[in-house]
Amino acid sequence: MAKLEGKVAIVTGASSGFGRAIAKAFAEEGARIVCSDLKPDAREGGYETDIATPTHEAIRKAGGQAVFVKCDVTKVNEVKACVDAAVKTYGRLDIMMANAGVFTRMSKIHETTEEEYDFTMGVNIKGVWNSDQQAIARFLEQGQGGKVINLVSIGGLVGLANEPAYCASKGAAANLTRQLAIDYGPDKITVNGICPNYAPTAMCRPYYEDETVKKFVEDVTPLGRWVLAEEIAKLAVFLASSDADFITGALIAIDGGYTAR
Repeated sequence: MAKLEGKVAIVTGASSGFGRAIAKAFAEEGARIVCSDLKPDAREGGYETDIATPTHEAIRKAGGQAVFVKCDVTKVNEVKACVDAAVKTYGRLDIMMANAGVFTRMSKIHETTEEEYDFTMGVNIKGVWNSDQQAIARFLEQGQGGKVINLVSIGGLVGLANEPAYCASKGAAANLTRQLAIDYGPDKITVNGICPNYAPTAMCRPYYEDETVKKFVEDVTPLGRWVLAEEIAKLAVFLASSDADFITGALIAIDGGYTAR
């Protein structure tokens, strides 16, 4: 039996990168998917082989069930509407994959603008807060538990050079993950975080194609390469499945040993 058979999942930031890979992996394991993003089209510069096909359409072509719901995760009313759409379409909600995230540029704190800081914090922590809040409220109404998975980052575990706003936002997301696990464990709601290192996605393309940066990441990663979106998706499937029912409050590094240094 598929690991997520009969489950309903929302994946924020589902149009590209990690979110796209996770949504497709969830669907392959039997889940019905609400693909949430600002637009259905994938971000330009991605490495997906089927990038011209929106995620929800790719899932349907493969025989799965999926719909697209436009949602700005920084606006709580839009996140609530997305949760309501999932329930209206599929009858319930079982999994919230809070994946949506942004990165502006590398800069030191004295070079970072207020606009860059506000944008980063708005998506990377307020967006996670809104997604977790609205999913948990629905889980409590249903009374059958649920799974919350936050896409954090190794930037939530360690400091990364020239990424002050990003690390601040991901550090907040990491500790929110731990805190929510404490509050909602008695309700059989698990809350976990995935912490990847650098990956070849549209967001990281400028760095992946910079041979100096690419080689630096490979040199400081014990396994000697960048993580793949499909590997993140496999971990997300595990955390969303009953195999992980006794795991909560965990921040799982999937980084080839980067943070073990």
